[in-house]
Amino acid sequence: MSVPALEVVGLRKGYVKDGHRNEVLDLERLRVVPGEFLTIVGPSGCGKSTLLHILGGFIRPDAGEIRVHGRAVTGPGPDRGMLFQEFALFPWRTVEGNVGWALEVQGRPAAERAAVVERYLDLTGLREFRRHLPGELSGGMKQRVALARVLAFDPRVLLMDEPFGSLDAQTREQMQEELMRLWERTGTTVVFVTHDIEEAVYLGGRVLVLSSRPARIREEVKIALPRPRDLAVRKSVACLEYRNAIGDLIRSEATRAP
Repeated sequence: MSVPALEVVGLRKGYVKDGHRNEVLDLERLRVVPGEFLTIVGPSGCGKSTLLHILGGFIRPDAGEIRVHGRAVTGPGPDRGMLFQEFALFPWRTVEGNVGWALEVQGRPAAERAAVVERYLDLTGLREFRRHLPGELSGGMKQRVALARVLAFDPRVLLMDEPFGSLDAQTREQMQEELMRLWERTGTTVVFVTHDIEEAVYLGGRVLVLSSRPARIREEVKIALPRPRDLAVRKSVACLEYRNAIGDLIRSEATRAP
């Protein structure tokens, strides 16, 4: 059996507030295989984003172990890239300057940086906007820049925390299709948190449904929809059935939330 791209064992996390401890996460085991596109859903406030921040190394768990390709996670690292709902672009840097920022921080040679930036400008359709500043771009274009920037340093696992949540419906669908196209071309392992069940089903090869707090794995739903996915797949009866089944699971958890 190959080494998992991401593995979680015995993960626990809680917070103390007003003298009372609130348990947030209680995950016995989670394995993500290399090249997988895993989506995560669950009741509102169940700890989805907390889980992703722990996987990214930004929050320390109370117990448990996280491994990326067999190596223990002790903090943020270049083996994991993280994309948030906020674009977090440098407003004074051009598109190509933002995309190449992490490579500069890593001290990559100028010629190497230029080649990598060119590749991801092409992959994300940003070449003609390379000299633009973020303030001159639409929301969808800004998120493309953010995606190109995180992919440019070639993370082994890409963690995405509701990255399209602030976009309008049409732009959101376009960005979903853009992400699918990039994933199919790069083969990057993706863990994608969302509150949108349709998005989770459309993007994921497997949907992880979390319970109410403390979040446990309620169900793992394998999505047997054909790839590449298009509008016909999105509107299919099979896609609707997955959405309804997962929605029922989440509603049942929400009704028993404390």
